[in-house]
Amino acid sequence: MIFSGVLDLSWWGLILAALAFTHVTIVAVTVFLHRCQAHRALELHPAVSHFFRFWLWLTTGMVTREWAAVHRKHHAKCEAADDPHSPQIYGINRVLWLGAVLYARECGNRETIERYGHGTPDDWVERNIYSRYSFLGVTLMALADMLLFGVLPGLAIFAVQMLWIPFWAAGVVNGIGHWFGYRNWQTADASRNIVPFGILIGGEELHNNHHAYASSAKLSSKWYELDIGWFYIRLLKCAGLAEVKKLAPTPRFSKPKPTADFETLHAVIANRYDVLAKYAKSLKATYAEELRRLRRLAPQDAKMMKGLKRWLHRDESSLAESERARLAQVLAKHQALETAYTMRKELMALWDRSTASREQLLKQLQDWCRRAEASGIRPLQEFSQRLRCYA
Repeated sequence: MIFSGVLDLSWWGLILAALAFTHVTIVAVTVFLHRCQAHRALELHPAVSHFFRFWLWLTTGMVTREWAAVHRKHHAKCEAADDPHSPQIYGINRVLWLGAVLYARECGNRETIERYGHGTPDDWVERNIYSRYSFLGVTLMALADMLLFGVLPGLAIFAVQMLWIPFWAAGVVNGIGHWFGYRNWQTADASRNIVPFGILIGGEELHNNHHAYASSAKLSSKWYELDIGWFYIRLLKCAGLAEVKKLAPTPRFSKPKPTADFETLHAVIANRYDVLAKYAKSLKATYAEELRRLRRLAPQDAKMMKGLKRWLHRDESSLAESERARLAQVLAKHQALETAYTMRKELMALWDRSTASREQLLKQLQDWCRRAEASGIRPLQEFSQRLRCYA
């Protein structure tokens, strides 16, 4: 009984059991808590939802309303002082190793729960068992582990279960996911895709994709990215147990219109991250042309421009003071680059100006295209033509 339980597994069997249990927990977090409850990206069959609720009660003790509220506040206040767990505010080490503590502290903020916790389960079981006796579930899980696997192996598996979400979700996703990795989309926050293969953390590794399209049930964006959470959602959908509500928009294109219209405006705003990604390529092309010209005519100026490319598509707020100063110095000397860089900010204003009317925004878009095509900057002219293809 000390070293073996009802299942009497070998050491590798115990490892597989621990991995299976923790993987189910990860799937419950990403599919149920995150995509279904926090963002309403899909609807799950009541039986599936309740299984996930029950499993999370057993393996984490987390309350659905609290988790959804803290996560929604993270999106609403991302990288600001009120963000519950931003490594840009608290530092990477604190979020990585003490992310669960930050989460628990925010759960104690009743204002957060009341403001952001709406629409989550509020039935008798939730009120009287899952929320009221959140520690009872993990206690039962500990007893079940010891019964199934033996006292010592069971306690070891239980310890792994208890540490899995605090480290991988509260620590790695919330910490590393805003600190290190690659970015497909130039979101206003510091989110990163940790790796392109979202398996270990259920697809949550693709954190920049999620922040770009927070309400999408699918977290992968590129052909080489894998979101295993989306795989499980597809399986549930095929079984009639899930209904996908929202996905990231897929850009559609038509022949270039003589002038941008309301359809173009709507498509540009809806696909703004795709627009910015394409504009980044245009900026890099402008940079490359200017660099080639300077290497022929002014080699010293070309040396000053070296390495500038990586800053051109980033917001000024994300640059260090020394980087902003150097960027401003170079842009002041090179009209083509300065024009392309400034027009990027003007383009972004289309979706930042929430108080402007549709007519005003359309006029701004048309004026932007007119000036881009009159600029004499080839990459900018080509981009403007492509912009008028969004449909």
